[in-house]
Amino acid sequence: MNLTQAIRELRELNETVPIPRRLPTEQEINDAEAALGVKFTADYRRFLLEASDVEYGTLEPAVVLPDSGYLNLVEMATEAWDEMELPRKLLPICQDNGDYYCINAQGEIVYWSHNGMTDEKWRDLATWIDEVWIQEA
Repeated sequence: MNLTQAIRELRELNETVPIPRRLPTEQEINDAEAALGVKFTADYRRFLLEASDVEYGTLEPAVVLPDSGYLNLVEMATEAWDEMELPRKLLPICQDNGDYYCINAQGEIVYWSHNGMTDEKWRDLATWIDEVWIQEA
């Protein structure tokens, strides 16, 4: 599955919620990159722009919208790096009960447990969306 297919599938599965999120602007994504001091991969940037408003299953990926509470990417990453000792080479994109799904510079998604690094890894964001977010929901 490629990212286009993964996003299409997510959009089809999107659940109706009382107060839906909106998609971020390019400027909000740029602001998050600046605040974190990182450059998002092209796939992650595309996901944020096209599907970060999707509500499906129990996983809740981070967002770059103001006033987004515990889902705020900047706050999630800062807490993970400073308090959970997540290596700064990993950007947490989804918190799961104190553990994190993170994207690395190569665009792979890796699972980081509060106990440290694991060997769980997905080759790209589309594979993670399909295998973890969609299939495990």
